[in-house]
Amino acid sequence: MNLYIANLDYSINDDFLMEIFSAFGEVTSAKVITDKYTGRSKGFGFVEMTNNEDAQKAIDELNGSSVNVSQAKPRTEDGGRYKSRGGSGGYKSGGSFKGGGGSKYSF
Repeated sequence: MNLYIANLDYSINDDFLMEIFSAFGEVTSAKVITDKYTGRSKGFGFVEMTNNEDAQKAIDELNGSSVNVSQAKPRTEDGGRYKSRGGSGGYKSGGSFKGGGGSKYSF
């Protein structure tokens, strides 16, 4: 199962995501998405796990701790880009992913 992780602290890297999600089962890949020009984290990433039950445990345990974890949705034909419906809209990154909210996992 492919997981989407939002509200990552900008200091989080691929290895750290791999380490945290490995506590729940086998991780095939872990990738923090970065800006192609600056190399800076965009505040979200993806983790792929081989076992769906393990992935669901990770979602149940980590979602809402200080990050949002959900099953990733497949890309659409237009590249999966978010389209704002007027106003300033758009993706808003924030949060710390440092273990707030009583989570036993320290991000």
